[in-house]
Amino acid sequence: MFASAPRQPPAASAFARVGLLIYTLLIVYASWYPFSGWHNNGLPVLAYLWAPLPYYWTMFDLATNIAAYIPFGVLAVLALYPHVRRTLAALLAIAAGALLSGTMETVQNFLPSRVPSNLDLLTNVAGAGAGAVIGLLLTRTFLEQSRFLVMRERWFSHEASRGLIVLALWPLAQIYPQGYLFGHGQITLILSNWLSGWFATPVDLSALLRHDAELTVEQYWLSETIITACGLTGALLTLLCLLRSGAPRMVLVTAMIAAAVTIKSLASALLFTPENAFVWLTPAAQGGVLIGALMFSGLAFAPAIAQRRVAALMLIISLFVVNAAPSNPYFIATMQTWVQGKFLNFNGATHFLSLAWPFLALWFLLHPVHGLKRK
Repeated sequence: MFASAPRQPPAASAFARVGLLIYTLLIVYASWYPFSGWHNNGLPVLAYLWAPLPYYWTMFDLATNIAAYIPFGVLAVLALYPHVRRTLAALLAIAAGALLSGTMETVQNFLPSRVPSNLDLLTNVAGAGAGAVIGLLLTRTFLEQSRFLVMRERWFSHEASRGLIVLALWPLAQIYPQGYLFGHGQITLILSNWLSGWFATPVDLSALLRHDAELTVEQYWLSETIITACGLTGALLTLLCLLRSGAPRMVLVTAMIAAAVTIKSLASALLFTPENAFVWLTPAAQGGVLIGALMFSGLAFAPAIAQRRVAALMLIISLFVVNAAPSNPYFIATMQTWVQGKFLNFNGATHFLSLAWPFLALWFLLHPVHGLKRK
């Protein structure tokens, strides 16, 4: 399908290095979620290392702990290439996984909702080791000359590595339940809770942003429509500004939307009930999707630099409105049926993606390197 590319000197992968940084932050957030109730229980912080293995555990616990660190091991090996390779790269990846997991478990001593476990540490290190082996096997396929590299060079601009990571995270950011469709980056609730813990009276930052305690029904619907339209347009334009002129743009855009909608629907059905699979597609959200599609169509053939700037503007507007709008009452009622249970780590990771995605996208879009030219 694609001709073999001429052999070139080994090059470092920005995709792997940025991916490793983001995934590390994901592990940190998931391990310390929900970041509340910090206190010192008076026990030695490293006592869990020499404690007997937990009496109660399940195969689900072992599998999830191993699986969580496999991507870390893979990305660590790929990020070290070409400066460190083969066995040494795998050993460093395992050591980094052990250090990260040990830090996460040790700090959990200060969280009442968490219990540090030597079994968790062992399984995390095993996952990092398995990922390191997989990373060694994938090095030739993804970092040396291959059809994947040829396709990437034909479809995407040279500077697109960071943007591809951000876009790959957008469908995954739909997993965590949100009050508004594509309404990522809602940080006012978290900041309000933190500030309320420091002051005697409750703090509502969203009310301060909108200078009012309540919105009318019309204003509420308008807010939801704006959030959906701007969030969708910003994500799709971010994809377009990465593509070369010969790339199958509409195929890639359709695939991105389909992935987001499918993941959103499955997550809603699994986390709540099958009847709630499409509860997020409200009339206001439908209007936002239609408006977003119209805005995207009007900018589909604009210069890449214009698409980049408009994408940043759309995400900034969406961020402001989602943090100023009040909580969705229907969403709050649905959340009452959500029992997180064993999925606390997973839900913490998806919550991090939901919060961080627009900031990651803006970091990429506002990066000083603007050399995204279609050829």
